Amino acid sequence: MRRRRLGLRPRLLIALLIISAVTLAAAAAALLPPLQDRLRRESARSLEAAAIAARPTFNGAIARSGGIADLRLIALANSLASRTNSRVSVLNFVPEPIYETDPDAVDPLLAIHSTLNAVPPRTVRLERGNVVDLAVPLRGRDHTFVLALRKPLTDVDATVAEVRRAFLKAALAGLLAAVILGLALATTLLRRLDRLRRAALRVTVEGPGAPPPRDDIADEVGDLARAFAAMQDALRRQEEARRAFVATASHELRTPLTSLQGTLELLDEDLAEGRVDVDDAQEQVATARGQLQRLGNLAAELLDLSRLDAGIPLRSEPVELGELSRAVASEFELRAADRDVEIEVVPPIGPCWARGDPTAVARIVRILLDNALRFAPEGRAVLLTAAYHGEHAVLEVADLGPGVPLGDRERIFERFQRGSSTGGEGGFGLGLAIGRELAERLGGTLRLAESDPASPTPGAKFVCELPIELPAGSHEPASEPSPVA
Repeated sequence: MRRRRLGLRPRLLIALLIISAVTLAAAAAALLPPLQDRLRRESARSLEAAAIAARPTFNGAIARSGGIADLRLIALANSLASRTNSRVSVLNFVPEPIYETDPDAVDPLLAIHSTLNAVPPRTVRLERGNVVDLAVPLRGRDHTFVLALRKPLTDVDATVAEVRRAFLKAALAGLLAAVILGLALATTLLRRLDRLRRAALRVTVEGPGAPPPRDDIADEVGDLARAFAAMQDALRRQEEARRAFVATASHELRTPLTSLQGTLELLDEDLAEGRVDVDDAQEQVATARGQLQRLGNLAAELLDLSRLDAGIPLRSEPVELGELSRAVASEFELRAADRDVEIEVVPPIGPCWARGDPTAVARIVRILLDNALRFAPEGRAVLLTAAYHGEHAVLEVADLGPGVPLGDRERIFERFQRGSSTGGEGGFGLGLAIGRELAERLGGTLRLAESDPASPTPGAKFVCELPIELPAGSHEPASEPSPVA
């Protein structure tokens, strides 16, 4: 049995909580320990700065009092002690005990000794644990006095503890806000994803015609919803094209098959009865041949389509378009004569070379000529031109038929789509789609040239552009323009 994993919502919340907790822990580790050390240093420096700033005042008081603790000196000491939150002493001698029971009293004595023994006397600051001792030399008449300050750093510990408590409260509030926002975001995200899931299930049940999902928010999920709707629209068009193709193919297959069946039955009856009318039999055979040709064309187009979808690689070699145009045009001479239409091949000034697969290029020309012969009026010519145009080798097939309506100019290049004004001459809706895909796989294009709507017979001109590639040892094409129909 497949074990059910956690849903997306709890996983998003857990991931968000872990990220928030790790971020807050890293911030606390980077902030709190350095903060305590920095506050200790700042407190010691502040004490030293206050003592040094007060030194001139103490020097003046000592000079006036003659080194005796008068009221002014006592007031200065009390004021400094109040401002710095420390114990202040003014010393005019240095005790040198042989034994000291209070180890904490050693550091101030060392500071005082260091201050008096330095030449000249200097300020000494000693820090140990939560206490900072400071000895500042004062100037007297006979010898140097010392301003001694001792300050406990418990206020620093209290400040750090307060900051730690505030940081913890802020971290808890941040985690709670992260949970609330994450829950809201996950709920909104999952609701939108659930709409996509239901839309996909509707497509499974109802087909591409199911209502597409709507999501107008400009983010990744919105892009996914719009891509899903575009895919659904493409599937719907393909389904409509498939149904149209099935209907068209059914009609196109039913007609020749019914005709073939009736022709063979009549011939069988005539042969069984021994009364064969040769002229009638030949006419029936010609009809059957025409229907077989239609079936052959459909089979060839379906085979070309399957090869394109299979991605069978095409050759890439120099192809001379003028000679290829003449060879392919000769294949349509009988059909053109039956319709009283002439295929006029306009020769290029010189060889016209393109890069491509000769078989694929010939197939494109056959598709364009077949399409032109369907709509060319009797007694008018179909022009087939090969020439250089800019940086491309160009094949053009033009007829003087009814042309292509503006709304069908791109539609006719889609699979299983036929023009709206075929007049019964349309094929299976595959030829031009196959021709364009072949041209694009050869690195070129197949398009319908712009026509003049004011012309009484605008006709249609299809243009196939292919890359130029000259055979080895040849020269560049002539720079002068070639005739283009």
